[in-house]
Amino acid sequence: MSSSIADSVFVHNSAIVDNGCNIGERTKVWHFCHILAGSQIGQKCILGQNVMIGPDVTIGNGVKVQNNVAIYKGVTLEDDVFCGPSMVFTNVLTPRAFVERKEEFLPTLVRTGATIGANATIICGVTIGRFAMIGAGAVVTKDVLDFALVIGNPATQIGWVSRSGERLLDGLICPRTGEIYEETENGLKPLEA
Repeated sequence: MSSSIADSVFVHNSAIVDNGCNIGERTKVWHFCHILAGSQIGQKCILGQNVMIGPDVTIGNGVKVQNNVAIYKGVTLEDDVFCGPSMVFTNVLTPRAFVERKEEFLPTLVRTGATIGANATIICGVTIGRFAMIGAGAVVTKDVLDFALVIGNPATQIGWVSRSGERLLDGLICPRTGEIYEETENGLKPLEA
């Protein structure tokens, strides 16, 4: 199985890219990364030092994965996701070193534009909504709504954020852009101008 790596991709000479991976244009793969077979990485992504991806992981365009992050089979990152330094994805709920549980991997979906803070832990089987913000060190054990701001262990929602990452004011108004939001069953969505 051969790989497809665009000419404009930078792969540091200490990184390993297994056969059968696809890496989109202008993506940068830094020191000591390992991309396992079957993984698909979009355009303009940045994979920091010591990142492990795969096997069979899909990552969208414009994703930034900071140092020391492992993205296991079953995790999908949509476009423009930010994974902070040393944050953790799990892949089984009841791991034991002596029990094989690969058939029990639960899928985890991180939707477009979401941010996961440094040292946060995402327990497998959840969906993190579009443009949600997961605080540093949070432990996410259940789904997170679109544009939700969550912190703590277990993570609880303390407010809302805008597309630009600002905490929303009264009236669900972004203090940076003036964009106005409205509540939906999935969280928030911007009002159309």
